[in-house]
Amino acid sequence: MARIKGALNAKKKHNRVLKLAKGYRGARSKQYRVAKQSVMRALNSSYAGRKQRKRQFRQLWIARINAACRMNGISYSKFMFGLKKSNIDLNRKVLADMAITDAAGFAKLAETAKSAISA
Repeated sequence: MARIKGALNAKKKHNRVLKLAKGYRGARSKQYRVAKQSVMRALNSSYAGRKQRKRQFRQLWIARINAACRMNGISYSKFMFGLKKSNIDLNRKVLADMAITDAAGFAKLAETAKSAISA
């Protein structure tokens, strides 16, 4: 039986990594060993980044809702508590969009929240 050498599979593996490293500077895009390290780190960072994106958007929405609440004379936490108490189920993404695009509607929500807290 003939001996099988690993050259073809190694070449394929190397090319796969180097293709992922395209656009990196210097040795990171040319040399397999350096490219492999850079690609592994980049893939880890991109995985973590997808989780962070969700946190950052929620943080942004809360900041926007809080700013709109303050303009209507109520704090963010009291506003959210008032909405929950009056059984208004709107997520933060919708509330943040409403705070920017529909100030009058948001003001009505704020009044509803205030009345639910005081009652």
